[in-house]
Amino acid sequence: MSKTNYKIQIKKIDTVEEIPGYWTMEDYVSLLEKFAYPDAGAADKDSLEELLLMAITDFEEREAAVILLDYLLADDLSEGQIQQLSNEMLSDKVCEEYPVIELHSRLYAINQLLYKAYNGKFPNAKATLIECSFEVTDQAEAPVKLTKESALKLFSTGLSDRNIIKRLFDAPMNQNAAFPEAEGILWDFESSDGINYTISTSENWIKKDDFLNFEFEGALEEVKEEVGH
Repeated sequence: MSKTNYKIQIKKIDTVEEIPGYWTMEDYVSLLEKFAYPDAGAADKDSLEELLLMAITDFEEREAAVILLDYLLADDLSEGQIQQLSNEMLSDKVCEEYPVIELHSRLYAINQLLYKAYNGKFPNAKATLIECSFEVTDQAEAPVKLTKESALKLFSTGLSDRNIIKRLFDAPMNQNAAFPEAEGILWDFESSDGINYTISTSENWIKKDDFLNFEFEGALEEVKEEVGH
């Protein structure tokens, strides 16, 4: 078994009400068309979001939710599931509660667009943006590009035991066990150098107060498979 030691630094952590840049100009144009806005492609790019928010409010709340859910999740959910979620979204933070974790980021984007369009008639879910670094402290080890799974495992030593990830996923967070849920827990996960990362996730999963310290140490273990003779 090999182990690589890291120094982890949380350089910046913010709570936000939307993920900047999630919706593209192409998304706005496509959605304007779905919300029956004429000549969406000819609209001024700087006004597309505002136009979309106005177009959404021409529809009843649940109907607007169906259109957005269908746009982002038609390949993942049945028509019946979409109808059910459109009802639940008006009172519940489905982007935090839905059992399929890999859908949370898209449900969050939908929820917040509806929250903004309808001036708070939908629940206000929040996201967490993290700027951090994972620096290898073993001189013999070169930096490697981490996965969402390994990043969460490294976060474990710095997170309070009250953190919901540690409470729900104790074994994969603290042992050398598979952690497929990490793909849905962390949303954006980007690095240009394999050391400094930008991460987004739900405030429900990680918030600023969950970190005991903003600088701590962690280790990743890799079990080497024995080669049969």
